[in-house]
Amino acid sequence: SREKLCNRRRMKARDSLIMSKKIITISRQYGSGGRLIAQRLSEKLGVPFYDRALIEMAAKESGYEAELFENLGEQHNSNWFYNLSLFGNSTAMQDLPLNDKIFLAQASVIRKVADQGSCVIVGRCADYVLRDRKDCVNVFIHSDLTSRIKRATEQYGLSPAKAGDEINKIDKQRATYYRYYSEKKWGRAENYDLSVYSDSIGLEACTDLILSFVDMKLSHHD
Repeated sequence: SREKLCNRRRMKARDSLIMSKKIITISRQYGSGGRLIAQRLSEKLGVPFYDRALIEMAAKESGYEAELFENLGEQHNSNWFYNLSLFGNSTAMQDLPLNDKIFLAQASVIRKVADQGSCVIVGRCADYVLRDRKDCVNVFIHSDLTSRIKRATEQYGLSPAKAGDEINKIDKQRATYYRYYSEKKWGRAENYDLSVYSDSIGLEACTDLILSFVDMKLSHHD
């Protein structure tokens, strides 16, 4: 019937829209240029870029101070996967450590922006939070330590004497944070769709490479 035909067309259009969605998560070593690559991806695709904006959104929705989200990952003393099993139990949720409440609030915002449409998300364990989505591509950016120190001093304003220590400190925090919430090792290739060495071809070419990979992966699932 005509009504069935119209319904099929609407469903086909909906499915096409879903598969055209592009969600890219960028995990990166400090100073590797990962955030700059993420910004360029956002610009070339014409889609929202989420980094600190996620903190502001999560803070607004949860009522927690933004500073708590910024410091998330520095201290973890509880059994996260036991706590996660209590999710949905409002009484048990009240007893969760603050860090875990903050993470859940942040994860909720990550899922929400992914549901809304194409976007590029930096860090925040977004690859793990969105691990079940077929329209998501997870990328890890790494780089040589010398290049990272150079970028940290020239672009982030760190002194050459302190850059190396700061890089090691931040990378350690990111690795601890990722391991705690995902039980996986941060930076290991098998945890991502694509791992890119940004020194090999430069940031602009890395951006184009990622875009090509995203198109190939998503069309493969079409």
